[in-house]
Amino acid sequence: MKYEKEYLDKIQKELNTAVLCDILDELGYRNQAMDGSLYPLEEDYKLCGVARTVLAYDVFEQPEAAYATEIEAVDSLREGDIAVCVNKSCSNGFWGELMTNAAIARGARGAVIDGAIRDITQIKALSDRFMVFARGRNPLDSKGRCLVADYDCPVVCAGVRVCAGDLIFADIDGIVVVPEEVAQTCIEKAFEKIAGENLVREALRSGMLLKDAFAKYGIL
Repeated sequence: MKYEKEYLDKIQKELNTAVLCDILDELGYRNQAMDGSLYPLEEDYKLCGVARTVLAYDVFEQPEAAYATEIEAVDSLREGDIAVCVNKSCSNGFWGELMTNAAIARGARGAVIDGAIRDITQIKALSDRFMVFARGRNPLDSKGRCLVADYDCPVVCAGVRVCAGDLIFADIDGIVVVPEEVAQTCIEKAFEKIAGENLVREALRSGMLLKDAFAKYGIL
């Protein structure tokens, strides 16, 4: 699904992972939050975009054209995308500064790496255009340590199945995968719930008991 940049910016600014999880629960999707093993490079990061998946695996030799499929995957990124890369072993810094700059030039918004990254200082300096969430850090190059098997394929990232086209939302609380088929409904309902939460917050701050606020608004 194609989203305009302004719409993704609005989602990123106004929503959060908790409210999206609540709506996904209502829609019957109860296991869409990643397992908490991936962290933003800075605590204030919020990131929303469209998943483009990359699946890598460890190798123990240096094959010819070691970067070929990896390069294809990065060069295929489009405006609004988030690279969702799975290389769980952390045997190398799979994502680095040059890939970040290439992704920015394609219009991508960030990366979620179920694995390790490197060039962290340089990547953080680009956070106004591109934010990264990752499992770990490792200065070793991927050459001779992992290969990209495929991209735009289903992957399991930090415990959640992700398909190309799913909506990704990430903040300090975690990372949520909104399946493409329910994304529009989920986002609309999330904005409605945020508006309701604002009313509940004001009521609680004015002294209303939590049980009375829940009885009136049905939001907790």
